[in-house]
Amino acid sequence: MPSRAKPRLSMLMNQLPYTDNSSLGSSVPLADFVVPPDTDEEVPIVPLAELPNMSEVPPATPPSTSTATTPGTTPTTANGTTAVVKPRTTTSDDNSIFSVLYSAGKKIAIVGGIYLVGYMGWSVAWLIAPVILSVARDQMAKTSQKKREIAKASALASEKDVILARIDELPAWVYFPDVERAEWLNKILKQVWPNANHFARTLVKETIEPNVALALSQYKMNGFRFDRIILGTIPPRIGGVKIYDKNVDRNEIIMDLDLFYASDCDINFYLGGMKGGIKDFQIHGWVRVVMKPLIRSMPLVGGLQIFFLNNPNIDFNLVGVIDFMDMPGLSDLLRRIIVEQIGNVMVLPNKLPISLSEEVSAVSLKMPEPEGLLRIHVVEAKNLMKKDISVLGKGKSDPYAIINVGAQEFRTQIIDNNVNPKWDYWCEAGIFTTINHLVGFSLWDYDQSMPGVQADDLLGRASIDISSVIKKGVLDTWLTLEEAKHGDLHVRLQWYKLTADPNDLQQILLETQLLRVTTMSSAVLSVFIDSARHLKQARSNSKPDPYLVCSVNKQKKQTAMILRDDSPVWEQGFTFLVTNPDNECLNVKIYDQKTGNDIGQYTYTLSTLLKQFNMEVIQQPFQLQKSGPESKLYMSLSLRILKAGEIDKESEAALEQVAALARSSSVKTPDATVAAFQAVKDTQANSKRLSAESPITEEEPVNAAAVIPASASLEKPISEVVSTVLTHRMPESTSSAGEHGLGRIQLSIIYSAQRQKLDVTIHKIMHIPLRDPSNIPDPYVKLYLLPGRSKESKRKTATIKDNCNPTYDASFEYLISIAELRHTELEVTVCTHKGFLSSGSPIIGMRKISLDDSDITTPAGLKSWFDLQPENKHE
Repeated sequence: MPSRAKPRLSMLMNQLPYTDNSSLGSSVPLADFVVPPDTDEEVPIVPLAELPNMSEVPPATPPSTSTATTPGTTPTTANGTTAVVKPRTTTSDDNSIFSVLYSAGKKIAIVGGIYLVGYMGWSVAWLIAPVILSVARDQMAKTSQKKREIAKASALASEKDVILARIDELPAWVYFPDVERAEWLNKILKQVWPNANHFARTLVKETIEPNVALALSQYKMNGFRFDRIILGTIPPRIGGVKIYDKNVDRNEIIMDLDLFYASDCDINFYLGGMKGGIKDFQIHGWVRVVMKPLIRSMPLVGGLQIFFLNNPNIDFNLVGVIDFMDMPGLSDLLRRIIVEQIGNVMVLPNKLPISLSEEVSAVSLKMPEPEGLLRIHVVEAKNLMKKDISVLGKGKSDPYAIINVGAQEFRTQIIDNNVNPKWDYWCEAGIFTTINHLVGFSLWDYDQSMPGVQADDLLGRASIDISSVIKKGVLDTWLTLEEAKHGDLHVRLQWYKLTADPNDLQQILLETQLLRVTTMSSAVLSVFIDSARHLKQARSNSKPDPYLVCSVNKQKKQTAMILRDDSPVWEQGFTFLVTNPDNECLNVKIYDQKTGNDIGQYTYTLSTLLKQFNMEVIQQPFQLQKSGPESKLYMSLSLRILKAGEIDKESEAALEQVAALARSSSVKTPDATVAAFQAVKDTQANSKRLSAESPITEEEPVNAAAVIPASASLEKPISEVVSTVLTHRMPESTSSAGEHGLGRIQLSIIYSAQRQKLDVTIHKIMHIPLRDPSNIPDPYVKLYLLPGRSKESKRKTATIKDNCNPTYDASFEYLISIAELRHTELEVTVCTHKGFLSSGSPIIGMRKISLDDSDITTPAGLKSWFDLQPENKHE
């Protein structure tokens, strides 16, 4: 260190004017610099003396008596001050001791102050006031520190970095080149905003208020109503406009608006007997505006459809007596309800239609028009974060997944204490636009809390563009979770287009039956409720307050309530997913809100809609039942059948690779001789599973021409597969105890490539040897997947007491990809709760079955008898 300081001193001395020490006149040196010691001697660094102001003349100093300092002397400066020399280690030690003493004294003062307040019996204000002052001082210090850090960063960083750091959210046109600036539109909004208050007040009062009141009533909060709605003077701001000119119908114009709304609104409401208000309401999201249809008369556009693609970001402050809700937890309830009701009005599949011309009918503008259906399979996740804290540190998580497609939300079951959950959850979402629309996945760790309070921890997010699924037809992928340190999500999505051909119904019904998921649909029903006429009175001398509820199975949709009108006009559209149109109905009921009485109903059988032209009915009157003689309901219906979308070449190649993995030995060939040889080979393989002692008559002959290749379910439509399925019957009993005399077990093993699920059914065991007549075994069966033999793969049947020929008929499921299936074995172990043989081992017998078998992947699966073998010790 001295070797570095010496050149710096010499450089500084060379820059200063030289003055002779012998002259004591008016010419006085700026400072007398001490000659540095010899380089051979080690001395600590001496801090430079502070230079005086150049405008002042320093006082005269006597000449130095020596030209060098010794290690024992103290250097002096020109102004007579003494430069104290201390080693750095001593200073840091003193600072450390001082900080410890200061921290201890501070804690003693705090504890002593609290004790003194209690001891003296003073008011609690003596304790609160210093706390408030301390918090305020710390907050001011943090603000000042932040300003200083920003100023320092501004001095060091580039101009671009400074702008990005100081602005939280830049307009969309800054980030996306295809988004254009919209300052001209902002100026128009500013001009027309005062006139928009009336429209917004009507929309909130008639649409959002009754829905919010209904939602709050479920939490025992009744009597919600808006009192005053003033949107303020600050208009919404458009951060950018994007207009689509590709893949757009020639009869419509589509554009997206990046909407920011930070209002100075004044909204008052009542909740029960309490009055509250909403201030600083903010909303941000992408709004889509669809202008359709285009007409040949002014204004050239028949109407508008306005909606959010996804739930917007909403924030606000509560004021008034209801301010007690504006705290973490309770405010989440009201915020969630408001977001849901905005979603019910303006988030897909819900749209805000505005008619601009009388030439356009309400049906063409307001009836739902789904473009297709997306079938979503949330398979599993792995390596999720551990959010729960246990006694010994980090525990596991209780994960569940939420799927969002616009306002449509689906939620999986909760898997307790597992960071590698397997959900096998299926859901279906109607898709109303395929342009720039996403499917969102969010994973959460469940934490029990009071109703309406968001206490769950985020485990990560992911999203998929719907257009990529449509392009591929089927998308099976692992998604890396965002906003998480680690974690992956396995999902499978399939696109279904809609057709008006009733002949496509049988094919989709066969496909859904193969899935073995009862909630899957085969058609989509669109309903447009126009109006009702001449409803009966629910009360004497008063018209009803009618609203309509329509339902298909467990799906229910409700219109808005119309005040005091026996001929209400609703003009609302809904969409329903139909499992089987042949045996389902649309039920319609009209209620009076005040009395709750049913004032009209109608049931429409969907099978009749299959016989209509184009499977639709437009603006037809239907005679209401349990109502007046002239009571009629006007509505439109449209039914569309699901049909699997086309698969691109890349996806076909991927499926072909998966199919190749399913084949155990040979490759499919059109040669009939080779096919027959393969059929005989498969037959021989089946016969090897049976004991040599079993008679040949236990197996029925197999028709070689009817054998289905292992990849049939992947290479052909499911309807063709089902039509060619060979029913391979197995005997229900066996007369043999197996090659080793330990008995035989009957199993059914089926793998569904579409569901990526392995089903194992344990039917029965026969001829368990009885070693001791007084000790009849109590058998049960355990299953493991090898290699690994993990606890997650363990399955176990019930125990059947005192039985050598038990029957279980127990089914178990595994979620496993077809690539993993090829390298996996199923270990079947038959045990007893009583000691078996002389060793006392509970294991009667076991069998390892390779899952790399062509029969397992066929729709019929593998059903056979297997000989139990002696116990093999685990490696």
